[in-house]
Amino acid sequence: MNFTIEPISNTTLEKILQSKIDTKTKPIGALGVLEKIALQIGLIQNTDHPSLEQPTILVFAGDHGIAKKGEVNPYPQEVTAQMVYNFINEGAAINVFCKQHDITLHIVDAGVNHDFGKITGVIDAKIDFGTQNYQDTPAMTMAQCTSAIQKGANLITKRYKEGCTIIGFGEMGIGNTSSASLLMSYFTKTPITECVGSGTGLTSEKIKIKQHILSEVYQNYTPTSPLEALATFGGFEIAMITGAILRAAELKMTIIIDGFIVTAALLVAHAMHKNVLEYCIFAHTSEEQGHQKMHQFLNKKPLINLGMRLGEGTGSAVAYPIIASAVAFLNNMASFESAGVSKDQ
Repeated sequence: MNFTIEPISNTTLEKILQSKIDTKTKPIGALGVLEKIALQIGLIQNTDHPSLEQPTILVFAGDHGIAKKGEVNPYPQEVTAQMVYNFINEGAAINVFCKQHDITLHIVDAGVNHDFGKITGVIDAKIDFGTQNYQDTPAMTMAQCTSAIQKGANLITKRYKEGCTIIGFGEMGIGNTSSASLLMSYFTKTPITECVGSGTGLTSEKIKIKQHILSEVYQNYTPTSPLEALATFGGFEIAMITGAILRAAELKMTIIIDGFIVTAALLVAHAMHKNVLEYCIFAHTSEEQGHQKMHQFLNKKPLINLGMRLGEGTGSAVAYPIIASAVAFLNNMASFESAGVSKDQ
């Protein structure tokens, strides 16, 4: 759990980057958020000529004990494994968007309640066949939680050694909006009723039931640390994403933050290491009601809001071209001097 995450502040480089941005053939600030992204990525990579190498999205799949009862989820737990097969067969939205934007996609079995055997296309990082039901007992043991974090970190180390400089995360797990809601409530001190949304399509009546169930769960535990909260309320996929975020920041990679579940993992990582936020670009605002409140808590504004609430990392994949545009203009756009264009006096 000993991650060393340095702040990206570098006054000298920041001045160089800002000057480079401001002297492009445009009015100062005319590219808006793209200018902020270019500056951030330059500082992350410690260069005035950053590059996005081998963009990658890791989709972590895991099952949740509470989903077996079906009280908080409209789809049966079996859908998690079925969707993993859909990922393998390149039939999901994340497959389409990654292929469209030339993003490498990896699927990780963090803890699905299914034996995939030696099937090609799934990275086996399974901790167990789903978590325990936190209505009765904490979702994970502390040992399972730390193992999941470490496995997530190890997967990032591998991607980094392969040359990846920008990484995003997705998830699949029936019941994982419940875990995310509990974690959100714990870390932001927001009432459960304001954290719980429709998930994969609950009716208003079912949402009230879900809110009641999760309120009771929340009141049954008093975690005293971020790690204990993650072990109590989290899922194996959320824990692995937490470790992946921490390690990616430690390795000075640019991190694209996706939707409600991934942002819940970031809340854990942020509670453990505040500097992690400096490495994150927030892709989109989900339709899940708690997601916007998460952004308010972190004081961050996402790039897009398309009314998406699918998960899988789809928001990150759709937002990636915007990030690529920021780096492209920084590196390839002419300056007033090189283009022989007069600047306003």
